[in-house]
Amino acid sequence: MKTVLIIQARMQSSRLPGKVLLPLAGKPMLEWVITRAKHAQVIDSCMVATTVDAADDPIEHWCTENKVPVYRGSQFDVLDRYYHAAELAGADVIIRVTADCPLIDPALIDRLFAFYMKEQADFAANRLPPPWRRTYPIGLDAEIVSMDMLTKAWKNAEEKYEREHVMPWFYDTPGRCKVSILDNPEDYGMHRWTVDTPEDYAMMQALFEKLPDPLTVSWTDVLEVIRENPELEMINASSHAKEMKVVDTRS
Repeated sequence: MKTVLIIQARMQSSRLPGKVLLPLAGKPMLEWVITRAKHAQVIDSCMVATTVDAADDPIEHWCTENKVPVYRGSQFDVLDRYYHAAELAGADVIIRVTADCPLIDPALIDRLFAFYMKEQADFAANRLPPPWRRTYPIGLDAEIVSMDMLTKAWKNAEEKYEREHVMPWFYDTPGRCKVSILDNPEDYGMHRWTVDTPEDYAMMQALFEKLPDPLTVSWTDVLEVIRENPELEMINASSHAKEMKVVDTRS
């Protein structure tokens, strides 16, 4: 069974263009996502899925220079992009993360994978998007499906938000699939460690300056830094996650 981690990345973010290659502690944010995620023991390979839009040429160039497999597909039908990337990678199981999460935790990915296998789920994640409640900080998000289930979604998803957000087809209709959500015993869902706005980026820059080792720090270590420096989360207090059915109007 081949498990492939596919990182969703594009330069034309609606709220912070170019964010995936913005520097954090001297490295592009995309590099932090890849190098941290690769420490997960369950991952056999890693691929970046970007778009055919010319604005995303720098992502392909960076991946080529750094020997990271990259697939370029649809700009707004991200489900189609993921399906073809997974097909190209020869994946049996797909783990989805996004390129705006530089603190993605490899140990949490491993835990989620074990949970997915134990539950024999069609779809497993450590959160669902708003309006659902979450218990892990925003920025640690991962989702897991098999290639067979991804193919089923690719063939059957019809709503625009289902195509753009990749995975909603699995959970937006109760009873359609076996959905298993890994919750943390304590609720830390109020924390926001992703980069989707200028304020998020400013917060992450300030946070990285206080981390002992951004490459190996665990999410619980980050939580301790936040507790010791609560002013950090005031920087992006006005930033909020998008609802599941919100789609990019440019599509």
